[in-house]
Amino acid sequence: MDVSALMESGGEGGNKTPAGSRTVLVVEDDETLRFTVAHNLRREGYAVLTAARGDDGLRLARDARPDLIVLDLMLPGIDGVQVCRLLRRESAVPIIMLTALGGEGDRVAGLDVGADDYLAKPFGMRELLARVRALLRRAGRVQQGGEGPGQTVEAAGLVVDAERREVTQAGRHIHLRPKEFDLLLFLLKYRGRVLARQQILDEVWGYDFNGGPRTIDVHVRWLREKIEADPSRPERLRTVRGSGYLFEG
Repeated sequence: MDVSALMESGGEGGNKTPAGSRTVLVVEDDETLRFTVAHNLRREGYAVLTAARGDDGLRLARDARPDLIVLDLMLPGIDGVQVCRLLRRESAVPIIMLTALGGEGDRVAGLDVGADDYLAKPFGMRELLARVRALLRRAGRVQQGGEGPGQTVEAAGLVVDAERREVTQAGRHIHLRPKEFDLLLFLLKYRGRVLARQQILDEVWGYDFNGGPRTIDVHVRWLREKIEADPSRPERLRTVRGSGYLFEG
């Protein structure tokens, strides 16, 4: 695939999009689905780039810096999990993972490497577009300082820079996945208060996210492994049995 030609043409279909619109990269090896997703995104006013292979999608993501990526799990070249893992080392771009595999393990695998959301095939186009809009809104709030422009929060020995999306402890940088950071920032915003799982799910993942409370538990476990001295006996991020989670400090 000629990536540069694809970028110049605006992707499959030759449809030019309005200048200044948000750019979505669609990485999907099924030609019909790739065309259909791209066509519907363009109808919504997005600029669209497409790739059929994982390695091509990775290069295009790095070169074009899209605002959001729709990424298939199973791809030729390198698979979607590896693409997501590599991108998360250098970018917080929102990623929606598409998967034909409906098992919980496959969905968690995508979230594990940093995907923000997932959709199991077959899916409705209206649902995909709604998720794209929701993720872009949340990303926009972060970029505009939705949690407080330039805000730095210090709590329980952690220093959290909301603008730079960085966390340090005693001068040591703590690497968090994008959704782990969002979760930590939300917990800090309401520290000292018990937050129900559904409340966290609605506010951090969005009302249109179709994952269950286990998503929260998994991310809390990952977060504890990074910010707690003993994750099995957490002192900062505590579980309140039957109610939810509480951040103290």
